[in-house]
Amino acid sequence: MTSTLFHGGTIWRGADEPTAAAVFVREGIVEALDAAARRLAVDAEAAGEQVEQVDLDGGFLMPAFGDGHAHPLFGGLEAEGPDVRSCTSIAAIVDEVRRYAEAHPEVAWIQGASYDGSLAEDGLFDARWLDEAVPDRPVVLRAWDYHTVWCNSRALELAGIDADTPEPVLGEIPRRADGSPFGTLREWGAVELVTDVASARPVEERLRALERAAEYYLARGVTWVQDAWVEPAELDTYLEAAARDRLRIRFNLALYADPRRFATQLPAFVESRRRVTDAASPLLTANTVKFFADGVVENETGALLEPYCSALHKHGMSVWSAEDLAEAVRAVDAAGLQVHIHAIGDAAVRQALDAIEHAVEANGPRDRRPVIAHAQLVDDADLDRFARLGVIPNMQPLWAQLDALMTVLTVPRLGSERADKQYRMRSIEASGARLAFGSDWPVSSGDPREGIAVAVSRRTPEGDPAGGWTPQEILPVALALDAYSTAVAHQAFADATDAPWGRIEPGAAADLVHLAADPRELDPAELPDLPVRATWLAGIPRYRGERLPTP
Repeated sequence: MTSTLFHGGTIWRGADEPTAAAVFVREGIVEALDAAARRLAVDAEAAGEQVEQVDLDGGFLMPAFGDGHAHPLFGGLEAEGPDVRSCTSIAAIVDEVRRYAEAHPEVAWIQGASYDGSLAEDGLFDARWLDEAVPDRPVVLRAWDYHTVWCNSRALELAGIDADTPEPVLGEIPRRADGSPFGTLREWGAVELVTDVASARPVEERLRALERAAEYYLARGVTWVQDAWVEPAELDTYLEAAARDRLRIRFNLALYADPRRFATQLPAFVESRRRVTDAASPLLTANTVKFFADGVVENETGALLEPYCSALHKHGMSVWSAEDLAEAVRAVDAAGLQVHIHAIGDAAVRQALDAIEHAVEANGPRDRRPVIAHAQLVDDADLDRFARLGVIPNMQPLWAQLDALMTVLTVPRLGSERADKQYRMRSIEASGARLAFGSDWPVSSGDPREGIAVAVSRRTPEGDPAGGWTPQEILPVALALDAYSTAVAHQAFADATDAPWGRIEPGAAADLVHLAADPRELDPAELPDLPVRATWLAGIPRYRGERLPTP
């Protein structure tokens, strides 16, 4: 029998819970706190049981972090292709693609991610630039928004994309003056023209990517991740990993709802959930369906109530009609699946709230915990609807800063007045909604410490602006910690399991993270470098302060 006594530091149990001085864990379950924990440890040792003593050394123990919206397979796969994420110029990207191609002559399709979309004017990257590096094999690179790809001419040719290709549904093919494709494809209706003909990733490569993603997260104190975009191939990867005992953290899968195919998808979603349930892995569930209500502001496909300042796409792109989204959400909700809607612009957020409201009215009361992810812009009239409808806003705190992405791509498209109404985390939380956090990794860093640092300061790593951008939206540290731990557990229905994680109390699973210091006592600028000393999943140490892995 395995037992552990944690002591010698601050044991934080959640924003609304008292701290503890000791925790006793047996067989992965919290059994007691404080004096009772110490008594149990003494009794266990007296009975001949081996009890590991974990001295927190003045540090901080809390429920492990969760990531309520991410793409772990995408993140893990980045290391399987050229390293374009670290490149700071177009020339560097081209050189890296050339290097990779020369080192891997056996690879039929060169696939990589994720390049900085702000390096080219208007985010338009020319196929001919990649042709200089690889003219004879197809190259497909994803931008860091994962809504855009950059292809060389060979990839466009194999995909049949030329001057005569019509504009796809739910996508855009930017063109030159003569109508030929430029080399950049926006949104999945266009992106799929290439990805559907690209070579499938080998199973072993996908399994490595999933393991790599898990190691990345464990080193940052994360034990549960919502994979927010799962299609049949990804589902098979997770099931194969479960069958081979190669899952290292907890995952919930959000099955992708496509408006072009939804009429035939719902039975497949129910069957996918059954397959995962039958796999009987304690680390894998598939209880969620993912909808896209719009795209992203950076390429002007986020759906806005008022037009973009540039008016290039006017109000952006609505992926579903209001009626179709409402009916699809109702059907998914009626099947007992959790709804998870990507909504960036204020028009998309309103459409998502309307659809959820329709499901609530049509299907009646139940514990549904619907999620709206991102909620970058929320109109004043919709702020209190999250709480009223029981909607969880899963927001990405790292994005709430005036970095280059914001100043170069976002603010010029929204205008300063509207830009200053982005990421209203404090306002939404104050309205009564249960705010949860996610990273959208690998779109941005999956490290909760970096996200929390921005949430409690609204400043860049350089400290700008001094008082924080839109300081009225700054969160107290305790609320930010809660949003990245206990609130994500609530989003995940962890409390509905036999051994709920996301809390430190008797009967809970011991998913824990040990930080070197109390984050409530640090300057926000110190939080990204706060050491993670160890991470436990169900009482098993999965990370103990080794070098941080980077995919």
